[in-house]
Amino acid sequence: MLTGCCMDFDNATQPITVKMQVVLPEGYETLDVSDKEVTMTVGGKSYTATTDADGMVTFTDVVPDNYDISIAWETLEYIVSGSLNGQLLAVSNVEPIVLNVNIQKNATWLIGKVYYEGSKDSNNKNYMAGKYIEIYNNSSKPLDAAGLYIALMETESTIAYTPGQVEEVVYAKQVFRVPASEPVIVQPGGTLLLVNSAIDHTQTALNAYERNLLDADFEAKDNQGRTTNNPATPALDLIYSCYSTISQMNIMQGGPTSMVIFTTDEDVSQWERVYAYGKTKGNMFMKIPADIIVDGIEILKNRAQTGPDINTKRLFDYIDAGYTYCSSTSGYSGEVVYRKTSSVTDDGRIVLQDTNNSLNDFVTSTTIKPREY
Repeated sequence: MLTGCCMDFDNATQPITVKMQVVLPEGYETLDVSDKEVTMTVGGKSYTATTDADGMVTFTDVVPDNYDISIAWETLEYIVSGSLNGQLLAVSNVEPIVLNVNIQKNATWLIGKVYYEGSKDSNNKNYMAGKYIEIYNNSSKPLDAAGLYIALMETESTIAYTPGQVEEVVYAKQVFRVPASEPVIVQPGGTLLLVNSAIDHTQTALNAYERNLLDADFEAKDNQGRTTNNPATPALDLIYSCYSTISQMNIMQGGPTSMVIFTTDEDVSQWERVYAYGKTKGNMFMKIPADIIVDGIEILKNRAQTGPDINTKRLFDYIDAGYTYCSSTSGYSGEVVYRKTSSVTDDGRIVLQDTNNSLNDFVTSTTIKPREY
């Protein structure tokens, strides 16, 4: 039932019932269209109704007129919207009105920061335990990160597959998941800090580069016991690792260490795994459909003579049209790559830059701390 004050029409004009059908684009038919709010506006007044399980919505007691009609909702992965402007609603509307919607990737989750270089400890030994990945909520509302996947791309010395060599997939050496057993709410402008060792590394490395990671949200546990883990920090789910003896995030110091985040309702543990192109043995990599990726960052190795080698890009340009890297050619420099700030809202929320090109979006630092931008 419509609520609000009706317009003053001739008494001969009878209210009507109008049905509308929300229609998804091809390829998105499994998206949930139930309980979505459709709004009709005329003469400055708005009326709403909610879709059923089939995406059908019914408005009753509608006064015939030209209405602006709209629908919009967001999922973890997509922004869905559709509209009809100046749509005539009259007695002649016998069949449901088709309300087509458009779907765009929702860039609310971003990879905000990666510390992959490692450092030298106070005894000038390689220190790699303090690496971390930071996921950022770039939206204006709280988001639930439960079930969010993080995949690390293969890092073979000879690239296993160049983008598009076989099909629209990327190849992961490891896949982790934020546990889905309960909500993991991240506030607008908030971060999800994923680490290999949730301890205070300032007390072990004794240098200016490592950070206190005691407040990490999740930890990739070391099943081999070679790295100190914090029993108080929840574990990331390890979905797949191509290395039988490595259960932590294999974030390569010096690079390459490209990665993506994605969501899906499928059983990822059953996804296909393949050897490098043309090979029948060695490491096997999980195939991840490129069209489900929420965000990705291409981190290349910086070579001493030639600089970053763009021929070793693992990601399609529509995932990351550019790349980023640190100045060190061998790692252990304490450098972090992190996103630039695009703007700051009136309430102080930082909006990170996302032009889909890491050359534009990321910079490096040896002083920035976790959860800082």
